[in-house]
Amino acid sequence: MHSKLSSLFSCLVLAGSLLAQTAPPAAHKAATTPAKTQAASENGNLPSESTVNSFLQDYFGNQQGVTWKIMGIKPAKAPALADVAVMMSGPQGQQVIEFYVTPDEKHALVGELIPFGSHPFAETRQQLKQKADGPSKGPANSPVTIVEFSDLQCPHCKNAEPIVEKLLADEPNVHFIWENFPLPSHNWAFKAASYADCIGRENKDAFWKFTKGVFDAQEQITEQNADEKLTAISTASGVNGAQTTACAAKPETAERVANSIALGKDVDVTGTPTLFINGRKIGNVTAAPYEYLKSIVDYDVKQAGSAKPSGGQ
Repeated sequence: MHSKLSSLFSCLVLAGSLLAQTAPPAAHKAATTPAKTQAASENGNLPSESTVNSFLQDYFGNQQGVTWKIMGIKPAKAPALADVAVMMSGPQGQQVIEFYVTPDEKHALVGELIPFGSHPFAETRQQLKQKADGPSKGPANSPVTIVEFSDLQCPHCKNAEPIVEKLLADEPNVHFIWENFPLPSHNWAFKAASYADCIGRENKDAFWKFTKGVFDAQEQITEQNADEKLTAISTASGVNGAQTTACAAKPETAERVANSIALGKDVDVTGTPTLFINGRKIGNVTAAPYEYLKSIVDYDVKQAGSAKPSGGQ
């Protein structure tokens, strides 16, 4: 989830006051952390769940309507730092934020860790090249691959769809891959991802029709009517709706969706939609100027062309 929420949650210190501006009276509460998070904090140089909750309580306990859920406590990619992910909720919505705790647990860094080095995007690009296997379009041997992690219940993903479509229309030689990343805060997103997985493996043309159909009907779909709506959209997309419904309920389908989520987490996806252009992360697609996105693609195409005389890739 991005756009306006991204700016609200970009600074942990300011998040509470910004969220509380229109907050109705409500009891403050902190959701419990999964047991595996607590277990992780007991094995290694990581802050405990209770320490993180106490920290959040002191920062946000005075803000009516602001709640949180600790999503994970794990070692950060940067040595010695602990990576803490928290789902913050308030009157303006939800957003996963991350902060990084120093080994002495006396300081926290707010913001995003970005890759550094002579080729900062190479590692992520290679990881996605090896593991991103969702529905795709465009030439597989393209010098530019765009991978999108998306959630069919996410309104920001719906808003990003025409931006991505325009980019692919303007850059027809780009290879595009869709990866499911249903957010835990969305109550029918995982089911929609399961339908999408089944359709994508059966009929790619139907897959793109299905995702557009779900985005178009997004406001009419609920947790209660999701199967009915998704089955109908599947049929309208050109596949057997009943067979798709049965496929979506299979454990192996859920496992494939879970693998896509795991890949996203491995490359630091925390919200949707998130794009990777040759491994370069674009975490706020709808807020990024279109010409900026296009300039990245054009630059990578140019770089690939200039590399060919000396051996290429």
